[in-house]
Amino acid sequence: MFASDFEGSERFYTAALEPLGIAPGYRADGVAEYWHPDRDTPSVSLERADAAATATKGMHLAFAAGSPAAVDAFHAAAVAAGGATRHAPRFWSEYRAYCAFVSDPDGNNIEAVCKETQ
Repeated sequence: MFASDFEGSERFYTAALEPLGIAPGYRADGVAEYWHPDRDTPSVSLERADAAATATKGMHLAFAAGSPAAVDAFHAAAVAAGGATRHAPRFWSEYRAYCAFVSDPDGNNIEAVCKETQ
């Protein structure tokens, strides 16, 4: 994903994803990749937008949370780091999940979701 304000987006994603156990795994000038430390597969790659690549807009990206408390912590951290609430944490019966939705600095819809267990 490409960010118009890379530093602001990097702060946002670092803070918002930490409660979900997702951490920066790789950083270079204008690139930050985030994944679970016990896996080597990136969850998301953030890059600086430039003349060759415009900022990503209109995307919906969902991250699995291990508990409703992790969803709450994601929401609080995301808002404190410059995100805007789309939907505060709550149970969504149609998804059978506890979710929170925030806008990242470029307006993308970022979600933390904890599915019901059977």
